[in-house]
Amino acid sequence: MDELPGPVTEKLQISPKLDPEHPLTARAPATKYYTALVMGDLKSLEVLTDRYYQDVNLIFEISRDELEWQVKSQASYGLSGLWSLEYKQELTTPLCLAAHWGHTACLRHLLRRNADPNLAPGGRGPLHEACQGGHDDCVELLLEHKADPNLRNDEGLGPLHLCTSQDSLRCAKLLLRHRAMVDLPSEDGEETALHVAARNCLYDHARLYLRHGAKVDARNAQEETALSILCGQSPSPGDGSLQFCRLLASHGADMDARDGTRRSPLHKACGAANARLVAFLLQRGADVNAIDYNGVSPLGCALQSAALKKELRPHLTVQLLLNHGSQKIWPPAFIKVLKSCSAVPEIIEVLFNSYSQIRISEKWAEAVPKEVFQQHQEFYQSFFQLVGTARSLQHLCRSTLRDKFGSRCHCLIPLLPVPKPLHDYLLLNPEGIML
Repeated sequence: MDELPGPVTEKLQISPKLDPEHPLTARAPATKYYTALVMGDLKSLEVLTDRYYQDVNLIFEISRDELEWQVKSQASYGLSGLWSLEYKQELTTPLCLAAHWGHTACLRHLLRRNADPNLAPGGRGPLHEACQGGHDDCVELLLEHKADPNLRNDEGLGPLHLCTSQDSLRCAKLLLRHRAMVDLPSEDGEETALHVAARNCLYDHARLYLRHGAKVDARNAQEETALSILCGQSPSPGDGSLQFCRLLASHGADMDARDGTRRSPLHKACGAANARLVAFLLQRGADVNAIDYNGVSPLGCALQSAALKKELRPHLTVQLLLNHGSQKIWPPAFIKVLKSCSAVPEIIEVLFNSYSQIRISEKWAEAVPKEVFQQHQEFYQSFFQLVGTARSLQHLCRSTLRDKFGSRCHCLIPLLPVPKPLHDYLLLNPEGIML
């Protein structure tokens, strides 16, 4: 018995600028068909389908030349290389194209002509394309026509993994309504939809997944939980990370969950200079002196990234840690902190003032670059004037009180019946000058 013929394959050479604003102009039926799908031209699509493509499950084999930057060597000023044309080839279907561009009417037309909603010759099905673009009407239509809500693409990602923007919330709701597996792990990274929501700080998505039974402490291939991933993201104004963190905590997330390198969420938040999350984690009992496989504490993470996070005021994180009982840096190693954090003098001040007395070596001045010294001249002049001198009585009183309160400085100092400026002084608020 003869085998049934497979899908028709049409070959196209596509310009790199092909999109709805740069349609193809060639006259071949395949080109017209492709252009109609990209443009969402339903009338042309219907005519071409009736005349040339009664079987809408054809496969487009698209070839294109794209400019890519090819790295050649490590130059003194950075990476060197050149632009070169790279030949690329991909396989797709009319249904995938309609879903990609969000053309619901074209999608409906193809489905009525028995387009296969799970056909993915290029590794991505129509549902993947629709979810990636946040085209919820397309997602709804595909699911109504039996698209598989758990079909993985060529990267091992299910449709839920591709709901990565605020606009994709309804897509996620539709997928779950059609029995998408909320804890389906990606094939390589073993990440669930909750991990993806944390990576993109999608609070509403996370709340949806948790309401559908997502495991709050599910681990990916690096042993990270959603909380761990969330705490490692760079903060931005209004990003909702604190609200997200509270959501995970309310569902029982482990505040001290360690990843494969033994780093806790607190390590990650300190490395990201996210003082709001650091404060929340410490309030929830996170271990302020947890050590990772490399022997680095949360304070170490904060100091390592401080120079790259100046705009996030990393000294606030250092303050929080010290006021919650973080172990201080070994005094002879202070020069290393000076070398790495000199551009953030607030950190130098906060950390230095956490000791009752620490001897300043004249060699320390060499650790501060000239341009940094000039930029923060008032502070560093006052700092190096302490060479060979004892700290003030006021500072020694502060140190005695802080030693007495220990890890409870953050909660006991604000209770003292003294003016707020003195509270700030005791809590190591930087003043921009050393006394």
